[in-house]
Amino acid sequence: MTEENNQELRRRQAEFSKKLHGEDSATKTGLKAFLSKDKSAQKEAVSKYLKHWDGKVDTEAENARLEDYNESTHAYYNVVTDFYEYGWGSSFHFCRFSKGENFNAAMARHEHYLAYMADIKANDLVLDVGCGVGGPAREIVKFTDCNVIGLNNNDYQIEKAKWYAKKTGLQDKMDFVKGDFMNMDFDENTFDKVYAIEATCHAPDLAKCYSEIYKVLKPGGRFAVYEWVMTENYDENNEAHRKVAYEIELGDGIPKMFKVEVAKDALVKAGFNVLVDKDLADNDDPVPWYYPLTGDWKYVQSLGDLATFFRTSYLGRKFTSSMVSLMEKIGVAPEGSCKVTEALEQAAVGLVAGGKSKLFTPMMLFVAEKPLQTDTDQ
Repeated sequence: MTEENNQELRRRQAEFSKKLHGEDSATKTGLKAFLSKDKSAQKEAVSKYLKHWDGKVDTEAENARLEDYNESTHAYYNVVTDFYEYGWGSSFHFCRFSKGENFNAAMARHEHYLAYMADIKANDLVLDVGCGVGGPAREIVKFTDCNVIGLNNNDYQIEKAKWYAKKTGLQDKMDFVKGDFMNMDFDENTFDKVYAIEATCHAPDLAKCYSEIYKVLKPGGRFAVYEWVMTENYDENNEAHRKVAYEIELGDGIPKMFKVEVAKDALVKAGFNVLVDKDLADNDDPVPWYYPLTGDWKYVQSLGDLATFFRTSYLGRKFTSSMVSLMEKIGVAPEGSCKVTEALEQAAVGLVAGGKSKLFTPMMLFVAEKPLQTDTDQ
């Protein structure tokens, strides 16, 4: 894509976002944000998100999704961000749970651990690749006193991230910018550290994405990522396995789920020295990472978790879907809202199935270092 075409795409996406979400959209959350959408724009956004999801998993269908990753990912987060905030708060990721540990504490610990593994220090300039609405970035800034720039291709999420930063008094320590992690605008060797949390799975080519991260990271700097991958147990030619992967792809707006070895090879190909490659979900934790998506109340750790668990659990999702269906029928909710909740439900089914069978992990931890001296320096 030429720079002129890239700028035109960003201008068009920004205008569409403003039309869809309206003025002062960052201050609205949950049901209020969902119901304030422009109905014609919401219908268009849903169509853009689901246009390539027709049940086909052949090479032609996958190539179409891979080629359209930018537009489809932008559309996906236009229509699901409000649902994510309703269910998960402002950090859109999974985590491990310790016995007796409440939901928010576990989520924060997961973010702190990644910052620790990335060796993020006070006053480091850090890039958050695919920053969402900035929940992890705010937590990591408070934990390390670093400075974060969040990269995101969705205008709505950027606006909300900036609003949250100002609301929490962290606006001087962080900023959020529009960009494509497949073609970053930053100068080479800009950042001390880089991290990504369940975001680069949207990349159509992990080697290209990781190469862009390598380029903007300073020599000697670390890149730490929780990557979504299919595990070594996954067989793409197994129909049942492929169904699990497709449900995750559909409901999470991912053009193609890659296997773990693809991700590791991509890091090496990009030039990194891989220091850690560990599946944090491959364990016997008494509370599984996917428990919030189940209907199993025995895993709830505290009274404070009940509301979160209800919203994210099977029963809670069915309640939400029923309410959205009713609101769409009477014209309160925008057309296409039911299709979105159906896709999110399929994602939940695939994620739980993938987690139980260990075909999928949302927390393949890679820690990689950019060499102090590269071959081109010699």
